[in-house]
Amino acid sequence: LTFSLHPGIYSNTTDFTNPSTFILLGIPGLEAAHVWISIPFCTMYAIALLGNFTILFIMEPSLHGPMYYFLCMLAVSDLVLSTSIQPKMLSIFWFNSRAINFSACLTQMFFVHCFGAMESGIFVAMAFDRYVAICHPLRHSTILTNHVVAKIGLAVALRACLLVLPFPLLASRWPYCKTNIIPHTFCKHISVVNLACADIRVSNYYGLSLAFFVLSMDLFFIAMSYIQILRAIFSLPTKDARVKTFGTCGSHLCAILIFYIPDLFFSLMHRIGNNLPLYFFIFMNMYLLVPPMLHPIIYGVRTKQIRDRLLSLFSHKRT
Repeated sequence: LTFSLHPGIYSNTTDFTNPSTFILLGIPGLEAAHVWISIPFCTMYAIALLGNFTILFIMEPSLHGPMYYFLCMLAVSDLVLSTSIQPKMLSIFWFNSRAINFSACLTQMFFVHCFGAMESGIFVAMAFDRYVAICHPLRHSTILTNHVVAKIGLAVALRACLLVLPFPLLASRWPYCKTNIIPHTFCKHISVVNLACADIRVSNYYGLSLAFFVLSMDLFFIAMSYIQILRAIFSLPTKDARVKTFGTCGSHLCAILIFYIPDLFFSLMHRIGNNLPLYFFIFMNMYLLVPPMLHPIIYGVRTKQIRDRLLSLFSHKRT
């Protein structure tokens, strides 16, 4: 939500309004290296698909619990988020297929921002689950019933959809008479509306307020949950008990760090790094593609039940 185009770049003007297609340039200035750049991104996408489908595949009745339902939601969100970006990006890198239909561009914009906001809400739900599991372990199964978990999941999805829906609705109303060239790899909200030849302050202000609202509110609730969790952990009588209890939060904390820290870092660099080349901002913006790849690895390595389930599947196949 924080990326903006530098004024004056690709300022070719035309006399069209509401173009039928936009042109995605990929990474401007590095067109000759697009094929080589595609290798790590293709690898990331393949790992994300394999890892998240594995998480969904290994779920069985013995693993059914609030955290694993939320983990499945995260896997689905990661799959949609990465698939919304990667195939078109790779077609640009491999086949120079840069045109994207206006409606498809708005659809991609919605899915990217919607599922990014949804992931943030899922992390809040996971933090609440850890809080209940550690601070109220005897009441965990009665507080977080399947009915309550379903309501939380529905609330997370509806919040993301309703908050992001104005993005494409507002973008579709603006006249585009400057250019249809987007110096980016996908249709990010601010990258599209900055091409409009109209007063887009409504879109800009809404985007900034939404970014601040979602990040600040979600981080606040996550912080409150972990403050209570840490208080409960430090009140345990032995060091081994404290380490073991804190270890149950390790995968969730790692996932939070790789999701929020790049976003906050990018926001800071956007404000203090105006003289940096455009492709630097685009590479920084690729942080959206890293969490879908790392989440299944983190949870697979640090969650004993998932490791045991994977090992049992492999051992069963060998026998």
